[in-house]
Amino acid sequence: MARINFDLQQLEAFVAVAERGSFRAAADHIHLSAPALSRRIDKLETILGARLFNRTTRDVELTPLGRVFLERSRAALDDLESAMLGISDIAASRSGRLAVACVPSAAISFLPSVVRSFSEHYPLIRIRVMDEASGLVLSSVVSGESDFGISFLGSQMPGVEFEPIHTDPFVLAVPRDHALAGRETLDWPELEGERLIAVARSSGNRQLLDDALAKAGVNPSYRFEVSHIATLLGMVEAGLGLAAVPQLALSPMHPALAGIALCKPAVSRVLGLVTRRGATLRAPAQMFHDYLRLALKARS
Repeated sequence: MARINFDLQQLEAFVAVAERGSFRAAADHIHLSAPALSRRIDKLETILGARLFNRTTRDVELTPLGRVFLERSRAALDDLESAMLGISDIAASRSGRLAVACVPSAAISFLPSVVRSFSEHYPLIRIRVMDEASGLVLSSVVSGESDFGISFLGSQMPGVEFEPIHTDPFVLAVPRDHALAGRETLDWPELEGERLIAVARSSGNRQLLDDALAKAGVNPSYRFEVSHIATLLGMVEAGLGLAAVPQLALSPMHPALAGIALCKPAVSRVLGLVTRRGATLRAPAQMFHDYLRLALKARS
């Protein structure tokens, strides 16, 4: 294939003349003298071996070949501009930093594997994970301390957008050698007489659970209360009792504990991505946000 030896400036000059129908108007538009513009068009026609314009003292008109070449030239310039913008976006997004606030159960369960996968693709992007209670997740997003958050509260909070992604049911955490461990499901009334452990009433998980159980007329009695789910699971593992926890908080591969689906009532929380209303995420944060969305949907 013969090499086409014209440059971008010649294409831009040709399109400017074709669109304005005047060498002088085109020269003014691209900040070039009329003689210099004319030389670019002459050189382009010489390279192509064909006339692109029919010139008169008053008018400039495209030849049939010129009309075809105009369409191709516009497409080529548009493609080049898109390619340049795309490269700039990719270059900007492959480095930088971001901060994500996340409720601990999600931070422990699936976030590490997503961070690992994302970092393998984008090793120059630094990620700060802020594992906080749901209320603090929301406040960090609103304040701008974190780029976005992962939480199960936020749909009613002003100033944030909440995108529900994953429904996370509560399960009963039991030691694998417990008499109930072989059950697939349990009704809440069946837990009467069992020692139960709960997180404190200040916890968002506890509030959600208490509200749902109260509506169903279930009033469990808790033997112990702790502040964090990690501590709660440790106490279950030590044989101090059983506990209702979000499914995400209890790995199915846990060596010592099993999770049993809880029914009558079945209680779940909706986990979602939280962003500040009206804010535009920077490129690295937007990439990680989209990565997380796919990971959470895959678990649904």
